[in-house]
Amino acid sequence: MALENKLGITDQAELAREEERLSKLRALELFEKGLLDELVAGSVTSLFEIHKHLFQDVYPFAGTLRTVNISKGGFRFAPVMYLEPSLKSIEKMPQSTFDEIIDKYVEMNVAHPFREGNGRSTRIWLDLILKTELGEVVDWSKVDKEDYLLAMERSPVRTIEIKHVLKAALTTAIDDREVFMKGIDASYHYEGYSVYKTEDLGNSND
Repeated sequence: MALENKLGITDQAELAREEERLSKLRALELFEKGLLDELVAGSVTSLFEIHKHLFQDVYPFAGTLRTVNISKGGFRFAPVMYLEPSLKSIEKMPQSTFDEIIDKYVEMNVAHPFREGNGRSTRIWLDLILKTELGEVVDWSKVDKEDYLLAMERSPVRTIEIKHVLKAALTTAIDDREVFMKGIDASYHYEGYSVYKTEDLGNSND
């Protein structure tokens, strides 16, 4: 069943295609109009602005905090009741070195503040921090998708793998449109979220 959307689409596969097409057009707009330069790198507000811009044509919840608990492959992202304090803590995390920036990125991934579109929004958010603090961004064309997803799945326990994967792909081509656009390739993001109730938190069989 497709998520509620502004397009009136009920087929999930069709929605995924339209969502990717429209969000890429909006991402290009972010890049070409220099809208990212107006945002504060590493702030929660900036992430929400990025998400709102990317998905404004598709989802009524674009740029807003999710109101349901979600999980993926048995991993439960931050429960709704803890989301706001979690985001405040993440925003305060240091971001002056590569390791600090990736630690912050990993924590934001664990938070997963949106109902959909977390990966693409957060990758742009990550690159904005890297660009601002280090004068580099990730060249996502050099990141193996399987390696990335596996490393991200393990990152809440150990960050060494995701740091290795991303550090090897850093580039100083911070104003390259192709490098930027590769980061919002939908094939890098988590699909198939499950929704769970707060009372299920203690149920290890769910």
